[in-house]
Amino acid sequence: MATPMNDDSVEKLLEPFRQAVKCQGDLVKKFKDDNINKEDAEFKQAINELKLRKKALEEQITKWMPKEESIDRLKMEDLLKRRFFYDQSFSIYGGVNGLYDYGPMGCAIKANMLAEWRRHFILEEQMLEVDCSMLTPEIVLKASGHVDRFADFMVKDAKTGECFRADHLIEAHLEKLLKAKDITPEKKTEIERLLPQVDNMKGDDMHRVIVEYKMKSPITNNDLSEPVAFNLMFATSIGPTGQLKGFLRPETAQGMFVNFKRLLEFNQGRLPFAAAQIGNSFRNEISPRSGLIRVREFTMAEIEHFVDPTDKSHPKFETVANLEVQLYSASNQMSGESPQLVRLGDAVKSKLINNETLGYFIGRIYLFMTRVGVDKRKLRFRQHMSNEMAHYACDCWDAECKTSYGWVECVGCADRSAYDLTQHSKFSGEKLVAERPLAAPKKVQVNEVQAYSSIIGKSFGKDTGAITQYLQKLSHDDARVLHDKLEKGDEKITIDGKEFTITRKMFTFRTSEKTVQVEEYVPSVIEPSFGIGRIMYSMWEHNFRIRPESEQRTYFTLPPLIAPYKCAILPLSGNEEFKPFVKQISSILIHAGISHKVDTSSGTIGRRYARSDEIAIPFAITIDFDTLKQPYTVTLRDRDTFRQIRAKIDEMANILQGLSSGTITWGEICSQYPEFIEQQATKEQQ
Repeated sequence: MATPMNDDSVEKLLEPFRQAVKCQGDLVKKFKDDNINKEDAEFKQAINELKLRKKALEEQITKWMPKEESIDRLKMEDLLKRRFFYDQSFSIYGGVNGLYDYGPMGCAIKANMLAEWRRHFILEEQMLEVDCSMLTPEIVLKASGHVDRFADFMVKDAKTGECFRADHLIEAHLEKLLKAKDITPEKKTEIERLLPQVDNMKGDDMHRVIVEYKMKSPITNNDLSEPVAFNLMFATSIGPTGQLKGFLRPETAQGMFVNFKRLLEFNQGRLPFAAAQIGNSFRNEISPRSGLIRVREFTMAEIEHFVDPTDKSHPKFETVANLEVQLYSASNQMSGESPQLVRLGDAVKSKLINNETLGYFIGRIYLFMTRVGVDKRKLRFRQHMSNEMAHYACDCWDAECKTSYGWVECVGCADRSAYDLTQHSKFSGEKLVAERPLAAPKKVQVNEVQAYSSIIGKSFGKDTGAITQYLQKLSHDDARVLHDKLEKGDEKITIDGKEFTITRKMFTFRTSEKTVQVEEYVPSVIEPSFGIGRIMYSMWEHNFRIRPESEQRTYFTLPPLIAPYKCAILPLSGNEEFKPFVKQISSILIHAGISHKVDTSSGTIGRRYARSDEIAIPFAITIDFDTLKQPYTVTLRDRDTFRQIRAKIDEMANILQGLSSGTITWGEICSQYPEFIEQQATKEQQ
């Protein structure tokens, strides 16, 4: 919701819409200050009205946005698919919605981006990288909350059985009605008030709207079923018996949480430390749309930074404190204001951002995103409002990129408190804690539950594991009760409907007092979570260009750091004398680790330049007739400026390494080497 232009006349037009949002935001704040129940009908109505007014403001801002801000998405996607950056998976069989294959260019860009992510985060912060299983037992995702809450509502075509995501279908139908020429002012107002409520509707509410507005299947016009909750995880069974239920992971985070004890031990028990993981995740979207923005299989890069909840300072915060970042705070959103350019140091000091560690990662995310090609003018950090923030989170900011699909969340950065480790500790029975030294020793009461598996095994054989686990997971109160009963005689317990008789020798519960030098605590977690596909798509949009001289000459201005090839090698013609130089230069670049593409096709040099521009190659080495003379030289062309310099062949590797890593700019190269205008050999022949 950035102001479209520094134009007083436009701001005057936007002012009433901003004021409308502010007035409603003030009302919502008042309700919160009065501690009104969030389920109260009046509070829900106030929230829905706020959403409606925010939507009206966003539409006005979009309306007045300068035209040059928009891109021709169809042309861009045509280029991406024609040059096989990516395409729909299994396309020769008709394709599958929400599944995409990356081609050679997409793979190279993705690999370069992930290499930079590793350097920028894992190497810089000395993070502990792991690679965990994608197959996840149900109990793990039960603990995380995904089994119970990771769902969307779905409706089916009553005859064909085709499924649709209910909220998307309702929104599309209502928006279509709004555009109808014969809509009455009363009906328009009614629909405008209904639209912001769709996100928060339950199944019954959705069904009522579908019936009231006579909604049908958008494809066949058949009747629709009642909405049902559909869990978005891909279910599977692990092992041949099918008894161990599992899922394909919906995120990479849980693998890091369940390995916390091992990671803490590897880090010699010291906090803070961060774990990191790159890998694929899976979400069984009901009806994927928006291309690469919403898919069923995608790559994530996630960080779990474990920190003492009493000290969330960061020793390197000063390195990002002076960064000015576009922050779209909850307060801005409630007041109808635009995002503000705020210095991160000021944002943390004023508690706009909850703590230094969260602020540090926001700064590092900003630097990474802009380094890989995201336009900083189309990047903002939006704070979650209280009604959308997870109940356990202290603060949460999403890095959003402006695209032709609107503002798209590409990175989430949340302070998740101690929720995750607490949940896994509760469900697994394992203590997932760290220790901090005490100022002075103190005496504490220690409760110890002990199940003697060797004795249990003599009586129960194959059931020993289940019985031992059951006894060890008893709460201290239940363990004390069982212990007291066993002092008087044997006691029966029931596990999965099966009864077992426990004796005094099999189980004890002790309470003792000991002096301790340290205390245990459950660490908090700061979690930056990156959607790699979404970042790549945003980066493509931000770097898509059309040459002014020709509508057909489309290309990408990707930074050399992540370009699929760093340069192209182009002989001026098919002259036999050029071939040894092509091989020599290619060999030099291979040994220097510089990716490149050799194009010896018969097209004109201009056409071959255009082909390399299309796949975002930033530089082109041209071998011409002057190359044949000593000292052997070639030209180096810059994709974005068309400027060329001339340099010796044996200097090319160093020049390209500097340009590709960003340690030297094209402008600096131009000041060090002579600009190429025309071949001397051709000039002499004239």
